[in-house]
Amino acid sequence: MQTVARTHVPARSGRAVRVRRGQSVRVVDLAGQQVGDLFAYVATPSGVTGEHLSASHTRAATSRLFPAVGESFVTDQRRPILTLVEDTSPGHHDLLIAACDDARYAGLGVPDHPSCARNLRTALGVDVVPQPVNVFMHIPVRAGGALDWLPAATAPGDSITFRAELDCVVVVSACPQDLTVINGSQPTDLAIDVLD
Repeated sequence: MQTVARTHVPARSGRAVRVRRGQSVRVVDLAGQQVGDLFAYVATPSGVTGEHLSASHTRAATSRLFPAVGESFVTDQRRPILTLVEDTSPGHHDLLIAACDDARYAGLGVPDHPSCARNLRTALGVDVVPQPVNVFMHIPVRAGGALDWLPAATAPGDSITFRAELDCVVVVSACPQDLTVINGSQPTDLAIDVLD
């Protein structure tokens, strides 16, 4: 596969890319220890539809907390939208945690903080924020069901690659969370590569 286009995603911001069926999209952690919230919407020539990648439908389809290489993420209509084709990271990703939003930061005592929900709305203009695919996010489930919030274990250049099974628009937010340890010491940049 060859990179056709690279989109830089500055820390604390989000970007959208259009991906044709059969193309691949790769999220690259440029500096290491950065979580990316990934959203995907089925696209038509005139824009996006309401059909989107659904974490809950994907967990039901795969019977896993996160798909393995070769398995697909599905939409809220249970159609495959992205297939995980390569992962050069340590393999810690999350399908449980909601996108950070205004209420999350208000609860942490910092109102009007940048958020992944706001980044999605800015990048794509949607009102409803679905559950994201939190790439590189390290949230292990302990015995008894408790969650640990750990720093992303990625190194500079680690990546995860998906093949588009439908024409779609993919949005990636370089998570702005700087009040917990999930992004290491501070949020940094990501990149989105579209590949043929």
